[in-house]
Amino acid sequence: MQQKIVILDFGSQTTQLIGRRIRELDTFCEILPYDKFPADDASVIGVILSGSPYSVHDSARFKVDLKPFIGRIPVLGICYGAQYMADIFGGQVDQANTREYGRANLEHIDAADPLFKGIEKNSQVWMSHGDTITVLPADYHAIASTADVKYAAYAGSKLPVWAVQFHPEVFHTTQGAQLLKNFVVDICGSRQEWSAASFVETTVAELRRQLGNDRVILGLSGGVDSSVCATLLHKAIGQNLTCIFVDHGMLRKDEFHQVMDAYSDLGLNVIGVDASEKFFSDLKGITDPEQKRKLIGRDFVEIFNAQAKHITDAKWLAQGTIYPDRIESLNITGKTIKSHHNVGGLPKDMKLRLCEPLKWLFKDEVRRVGRELGMPERLIGRHPFPGPGLGVRILGEITPEKVAILQEADDIFIEGLHRWIDEDGSPLYDKVWQAGVVLLSTVRSVGVMGDERTYEHPVALRAVTSTDAMTADWARLPYEFLAKVSNEIINKVKGVNRVCYDISSKPPSTIEWE
Repeated sequence: MQQKIVILDFGSQTTQLIGRRIRELDTFCEILPYDKFPADDASVIGVILSGSPYSVHDSARFKVDLKPFIGRIPVLGICYGAQYMADIFGGQVDQANTREYGRANLEHIDAADPLFKGIEKNSQVWMSHGDTITVLPADYHAIASTADVKYAAYAGSKLPVWAVQFHPEVFHTTQGAQLLKNFVVDICGSRQEWSAASFVETTVAELRRQLGNDRVILGLSGGVDSSVCATLLHKAIGQNLTCIFVDHGMLRKDEFHQVMDAYSDLGLNVIGVDASEKFFSDLKGITDPEQKRKLIGRDFVEIFNAQAKHITDAKWLAQGTIYPDRIESLNITGKTIKSHHNVGGLPKDMKLRLCEPLKWLFKDEVRRVGRELGMPERLIGRHPFPGPGLGVRILGEITPEKVAILQEADDIFIEGLHRWIDEDGSPLYDKVWQAGVVLLSTVRSVGVMGDERTYEHPVALRAVTSTDAMTADWARLPYEFLAKVSNEIINKVKGVNRVCYDISSKPPSTIEWE
């Protein structure tokens, strides 16, 4: 039986990070809504209660019944999870005089407690809360404190319960990975059996049992997720998989043919459809970003369905849905973080069953699985690319002419990142999570080229570093590189006379502009 850690999500923005840190410990975990602890918990070896945007004193706070697991399964409360347990068990949680946010240091540590094995005194942690625990419940004792937080961590004297008022999952908690390892491996007893190799082996076997000799249809996008999904399915069922790759006209320069060639090399059965004319026709005159997204999504579904209906014996629709897609689509706080085209079921007129072999994986795990499957690095090492393609990187109306301008500028930027070798010998492309160019087609700026005055469009270069796209920081690219790319774009791309570099982070900005 596969062991797992259950993370009960109270709506924290860093809940996914907890999951990723646990997966990095070669341990399977599942993120569930705070009130959905599984009835069948035989495989659960530990429970983590996440942070939350709410205070334990809010009338709308999330409440969970702890009885199904407290005392039976080791529990770790993080931030809100720590305060919620303290409040429920009879302690006291008060509003802090000042919001405790940012870096702090552990001044006192109970080195004998298993949660703090290997954690150094004065180790840096990251605080983010407006309330603080002022009185611990009976039968609980402090195991760590900072200069301002008396009960930075506590533990049960009789029950296997631990809690911290800081966030071990974030980068700024310097020994957070060690603390989580102490809980997951030492306290919960994880055998650390979760790996890309084990995932491929078990998933291929499950797919063969699930699908048998049935025919499966998969919509390819050219991105990492759908490509790995296709390769995994091909390994399981071979030519019973038919892939459909729709070109909406907003892919990168020459991308349709390059990706089709790559899929051919993998032995995949792929139907390529050039539907750019329909997309551009339907997008004519549309400037609202959300309306553009919806039109692109609608047309894609219509074209995919039309092709799929020719495969009359198909019984399954496969999708490259990954775990963050499903987590972000959960409406924990009453506000969906964002909607995903892969989440939400099948069109009513498609009498197909759904197959999602990657639904438990994070993005970095998808790449590891791709490497395990022997896929070429040019496919699995690609930056994330939005489903609507360059359509979300053109401000204002989308036209073939604008797409052509953006494709040229984007190609210069991306190829430049590949060619520029950093001081450590690796290309800049590999140090960036995602990069692209935005065409500010609603703006014109004055320029001078030769003896002529120009009045053309500016473009903005966007490059970010991230681990999961939940948060992102702008990449500190070398000035010399930016100067070279800017000069090349202005000289070679007709219609562009100015290049800007976007230095905003997420939050408050998003990675894409639309």
